[in-house]
Amino acid sequence: MGVMIEGVWHAEEPASGSADDGKYRRSVSAFRNWVTPDGAPGGEGCAGGFAAEAGRYHLYVALNCPWAHRTMIVRVLKGLEDVVSLDAVLPRRSAEGWIFAAPPEANSDSLLGSHALHKIYAAADTAFSGRVTVPVLWDKKRRTIVSNESSEIIRMLNSAFDDVGANGADLYPTELRGDIDRVNERVYRSVNNGVYRAGFARSQEAYEEAFDELFEALDMLEARLATRRYLCGDMPSEADWRLFPTLMRFDVAYFGAFKCNLRRIQDYPNLWGYVRELYQMQGIAATCDLDVYKQGYYSISELRNPLGIVPKGPAVDFSTPHGRRNVNDGIGQSAAVS
Repeated sequence: MGVMIEGVWHAEEPASGSADDGKYRRSVSAFRNWVTPDGAPGGEGCAGGFAAEAGRYHLYVALNCPWAHRTMIVRVLKGLEDVVSLDAVLPRRSAEGWIFAAPPEANSDSLLGSHALHKIYAAADTAFSGRVTVPVLWDKKRRTIVSNESSEIIRMLNSAFDDVGANGADLYPTELRGDIDRVNERVYRSVNNGVYRAGFARSQEAYEEAFDELFEALDMLEARLATRRYLCGDMPSEADWRLFPTLMRFDVAYFGAFKCNLRRIQDYPNLWGYVRELYQMQGIAATCDLDVYKQGYYSISELRNPLGIVPKGPAVDFSTPHGRRNVNDGIGQSAAVS
């Protein structure tokens, strides 16, 4: 996957010194500043000076990446398309990691003209060491990366830009934050990251542990959605939009490429109706591309797909009637999150 060491890109990663138990461990995001309405520091250890301004910030995403997808969704839901600009890298990584097409083609870097995402990391920090990941929130004024942590970027997009062009939708309402946080924690470990823990496992034991946790969590979510239309509250919240990208990719990518093959999302009546309803909400379908997901997840991998053959199927139609309008808003009646 490649890594940067002191500002220089290395296609081959150095050997890890961690214990080899076969378990996949996601790297910690390196840039953790916050955009706030007035530019005040957004939290402990955060630098100030990142004030919300129309046209100041730029998102770099990969259309096949679920972590980047959540930022694309919140950008649309908050009506920020003309406030925060966006570029997408190509879905297949190369020896230089995430790369762009040459301008003026689609998937080019319209802002800095870079050919690879690692150049943008180097522009932000000439001594940067670590993984080069998407999404990236870039500050055009200070010419640096604000954040590459998707969970924090979506919170910024949700709350910081209300006075500079965003609509009033609130995906993280105060009264639901405790419930949203509990759902997020379980969904992150067992579903969002769970598919990667299964797909990148290096031992049978690690794979089976992740596999079992994943399908236990999907069973829990299926039960929860039997009595409530959305995960938390009576409107889609951050919790729903953090789960949605994984569900969108599941049947066309994770089921086969990551061996998450006990059941498809289409085999869960409530989850299947739920993901179709979210997909059919205004602006969401335009953020989705099943063919791109397959190109990304079935790209050449020495361990998982050495020939890089991309499957033609399966056929998945998210546009059929979802049947969720009569589901009760059963607050407190659904499966507990543990």
